[in-house]
Amino acid sequence: MRVVIGSDSDGMKLKNVIKEDLMARGFEVVDKTETAAVDFVESTLAVVNDLKEHDESMGIVFDAYGVGSFITATKVKGMIAAEVSDERSAYMTREHNNARLITLGSEIVGNQLARNIVKEFLAANYDGGRHQIRVDMLNKMA
Repeated sequence: MRVVIGSDSDGMKLKNVIKEDLMARGFEVVDKTETAAVDFVESTLAVVNDLKEHDESMGIVFDAYGVGSFITATKVKGMIAAEVSDERSAYMTREHNNARLITLGSEIVGNQLARNIVKEFLAANYDGGRHQIRVDMLNKMA
């Protein structure tokens, strides 16, 4: 699986922890911010634009609290994203909402929790079915 990641300066340390973990687990990792983006808007848009070009990819963006990156991502038409700080939410946002991007706050989650969140997000598959009605509604909004 191809995973696209990015961060501003506040999320850089956590991004690198997750990047190393993903690579060790055999994921193809595309890092859009080898050096920290000046602003979370810049790093988020770099990841989102890549996801729009590669439908099969998943994305993770890191900043201090995850909220700014989440707000930025959801301004882009067709992008369903979630700011998560627990494993179950990460899994369910993929399974029920078809989210292709999660945002993580380095000031909110530690390294091990972030690893667990990413693991659950990437392990989940979109269920479709009754959830597709909401996904269609979300995709029309932005």
